Amino acid sequence: MKKILKYTVLLLVSLLVFVSCKKENKNPIPDVYVSFYMNISSTIYIELASVGGWVNLTGGYKGVVVYRASSDQFVAFERACPYDWETDSAYVDVEPSGLVLQCKKCKSEYLILDGSIVSGVAKYPLKQYKADFDGQTLHVYN
Repeated sequence: MKKILKYTVLLLVSLLVFVSCKKENKNPIPDVYVSFYMNISSTIYIELASVGGWVNLTGGYKGVVVYRASSDQFVAFERACPYDWETDSAYVDVEPSGLVLQCKKCKSEYLILDGSIVSGVAKYPLKQYKADFDGQTLHVYN
């Protein structure tokens, strides 16, 4: 009977620890409401007509960059650099290679496909927004 009680207490403590240790988003960039629709066939977004194309848009904290990863997949990231996000000049731009985004201030680089850190002093990946594509309209939101 003591063994059953001992294992029950151990199980309850383990469950309590597991439930209380939830994963937190440690990205320091403040959450800002983002929700906009883009008609990809519009000439306004001509850069997104082909795979590898990208556009910088207003919205988010310091802007949003949208990248066309494949014929039916898009990714969208916050342009604020997570390393020094409060500084006006700390934002990312797509480099000429089209493969990475680089912060103009700290020079950290992020992979354009998933926002992960490639190099530099950054400790957090880029903040990513959801991007749903129905074949013509792209919805970017959080």
